[in-house]
Amino acid sequence: MKYSFDSRVRYSEIGEDKKLTLNSIINYFQDCSTFHSESAGVGMEFLADKQQVWVLSAWQIVVERYPELCEEIKISTWPYEFRHFMGKRNFTMEDKEGNRIAYANTLWTYLDLRTGHPTNVDEKQIQAYELEEKLDMKYAPRKIAVPKECQEYPSFQVKSHHLDTNHHVNNGQYILMAMEYLPAGFEVKEMRAEYKNQAVLDSVIVPKVHEQEGVYTVVLDSPAGETFAVVELR
Repeated sequence: MKYSFDSRVRYSEIGEDKKLTLNSIINYFQDCSTFHSESAGVGMEFLADKQQVWVLSAWQIVVERYPELCEEIKISTWPYEFRHFMGKRNFTMEDKEGNRIAYANTLWTYLDLRTGHPTNVDEKQIQAYELEEKLDMKYAPRKIAVPKECQEYPSFQVKSHHLDTNHHVNNGQYILMAMEYLPAGFEVKEMRAEYKNQAVLDSVIVPKVHEQEGVYTVVLDSPAGETFAVVELR
């Protein structure tokens, strides 16, 4: 079952170039999956009652072009696989002519909040989401290779504006953190993110950056070396 909604690029969603930012694309995709869950009857209240939650484990986003201010866009999403405690979901963003301008693959883990461990997806959710065919795209591996040599930058502390309703750093916030270390004018054509541990309020994040042939890998660690997220930007 696909879910779609139409929108128009807002001033609050653009960068200095008057085009939709990568972070805004991520927000559109996240909103679309949230709308889908709510419309299917398995949204936030359903999960809160069960004390369970879907946690994003990996992103792969490809951007063909960044739409401009006031441009009409259509955002769509659909799940294509459930396996035990894992779910996989695609996203697309299209222009008014139906051309695909951005698309994504995501991997999700279903967690029980009482134990902190993965738990199998319940039958109601499997029935609520009608699986579709996976998107025709070049799928990257879930895991991102961490370079041996990285340049370490000054650490910073997680603030309340980084958090979402799960009281953890929102997945999109890690991407914003990583993009701080890109050179001026760098336009991201593909982004991959692997989430390993959850940072919370007052967590300290140590950014470590590696660049090779125009590909930036940003590792966001704790002071003890525990990795919160790895982000690859190219």
